[in-house]
Amino acid sequence: MPPALSVVDAAIASSRASSEESQSQSRASELEELLSAVSRRAVAYVAAADAPGARIGDPVPPKQLAGILKATLSLPEVGGGLEDFLVVLDDILAHSVVTWHQGFMDKLYASTNPIGVASDLLLSILNTNAYIYSVSPALTLIEKKTSHDYATLFGFNSPAAGGLTLPGGSASNTHSLIVARNILYPDTKVNGNGSHRFIIFTSVHGHYSVEKAAISTGLGSAAVWTIPVDNENRMRVDILEAKILQAKSEGFTPLYVNATAGTTVYGSYDPFEKIAVVAKKHGLWFHVDGSWGGNVVFSSKHRYKLKGAELADSITANPHKMLGVPLTCSFLLARDHRVFQKASSLRAPYLYHNSEIDGEDFDIGDSTMGCGRRSDALKLFLGWRWYGTEGYAQRVDTAFDTTAYLANLIAERPGFHLVSSNPPPCLQTCFYYSPNGQSALENTAEYNTKVTRAIAYELQAAGRFLVDYAPPAEGGNGEFFRAVVNSPVTSKETVMELVELIEKVGAQLKI
Repeated sequence: MPPALSVVDAAIASSRASSEESQSQSRASELEELLSAVSRRAVAYVAAADAPGARIGDPVPPKQLAGILKATLSLPEVGGGLEDFLVVLDDILAHSVVTWHQGFMDKLYASTNPIGVASDLLLSILNTNAYIYSVSPALTLIEKKTSHDYATLFGFNSPAAGGLTLPGGSASNTHSLIVARNILYPDTKVNGNGSHRFIIFTSVHGHYSVEKAAISTGLGSAAVWTIPVDNENRMRVDILEAKILQAKSEGFTPLYVNATAGTTVYGSYDPFEKIAVVAKKHGLWFHVDGSWGGNVVFSSKHRYKLKGAELADSITANPHKMLGVPLTCSFLLARDHRVFQKASSLRAPYLYHNSEIDGEDFDIGDSTMGCGRRSDALKLFLGWRWYGTEGYAQRVDTAFDTTAYLANLIAERPGFHLVSSNPPPCLQTCFYYSPNGQSALENTAEYNTKVTRAIAYELQAAGRFLVDYAPPAEGGNGEFFRAVVNSPVTSKETVMELVELIEKVGAQLKI
């Protein structure tokens, strides 16, 4: 009997091995076929973005687009395979904004780059969860090393300096508030806000994620007290301190102050050194939201804008902005990364088995409020390896040079009115255009808003530019253009074309 069983077992083992080999070959062949087809289209898509006459994407209303894509949006009972996939892929490419286009000057990010695409592909191939070391060993070490070196750039020089990645700057800002509360008031980690009536402070130009963070942590949006800005759109530190004293006198607990490195509209940098003094004096957590402007840290020429940021308790920085790293890639950094685990850890024994080795935490998920997480640090790591610190510095410097060039064009051109300082503090230039022969400051706010919106629409309808617009923080003369330089995509020739096309479109407006 045993010999007979051995023959059967051998046959089963041989059959299983053959089946597994066949399955492996099938999966590999299918992947090769898919990647080959996608690769051809992706390369053609990027090449087309740089071709003369390339279009950036048409402004199609949602319901109209839903009609156009009716067949594509349906979910079938029976899968369509490669042929169907390619049809859907072509439809998505045809009806998406081309962020690789030189005229994409709308948001505080643009296209990625070839190494960025490759890094995202590698993450998809690995498809692992970077919450515990055991399933993401190399990626864990990469995240810890990258966050340490990144934090060191900002002036966090402790051996324990570092951080973690979170899915976007808003998530990083929210987590910084959670950490602030749980570290400064440890009882809240178990008992919630309790009798504490926490107040957090940010400038009137602070990102809306600060209010979202207050809502998420149970403080409520009313707990956010906004601070006026000076004539350079920087937080008024004298008023900040007055508001802190007011909050104390009214029985509130001042908890946290958010300063911004590169505000969303004007690109201004708050006075970090002065804010740090006030925050330390009154026992507040000092956070710098450098989601947009933090990456000037790579540039020896522009790093001065961050003076005093090294005094912060935490910093948000987004490599997917300014550096061209693929979305999303956001870091929350501190001079001692262990504060994140201290504030967040629950020591779930079914998951985090051996998170500390020789006092070092290697299960990064234990430092977050979530569980599943992608190893976004790999994207910065590979980009940094590819371009080097010098390459990123050159990218930043080139973008600032182009921004200054655009601001000078606007300042010297008839019909334009520069809202930003000259040069602007970051990579966005804010301005009005008045086609009626008088200054935008002489027009009504309603007129300026209509002109700005109409021209912005026509720029995209022409297929050449996507440019955003924004209202002034208070009062003002209506909505103005906010054109964002995304180096190295946005060239000086591109911004000259933008100015000339605005003039051309404006001359044809009937408002």
